[in-house]
Amino acid sequence: MISETITTRLNKDRPMTSITLRIPVDVVESMKKIAPYKGFSGYQALLKAYISEGLRHDEAQFTFGKEAQLIAALKKLGVSDSVIEQATREVA
Repeated sequence: MISETITTRLNKDRPMTSITLRIPVDVVESMKKIAPYKGFSGYQALLKAYISEGLRHDEAQFTFGKEAQLIAALKKLGVSDSVIEQATREVA
């Protein structure tokens, strides 16, 4: 079963927002050099790809990984969300 989050991500017409990031000049210059080698038109597309890749990894880890299974088990045992969130922050 495909999750609602994944289904939403597959929709190309979803709302967009603009953000401002402060990134060191040398990092931007490196991305400009690497982007064409990875098949991107520019560094901004490469940056979006990097963000998406990291986000997919983290979502998979926290949705399907051992951490998610442990959190689900703790919730079943009645451990409060605030205690789980505090423990998660301490471990990270």
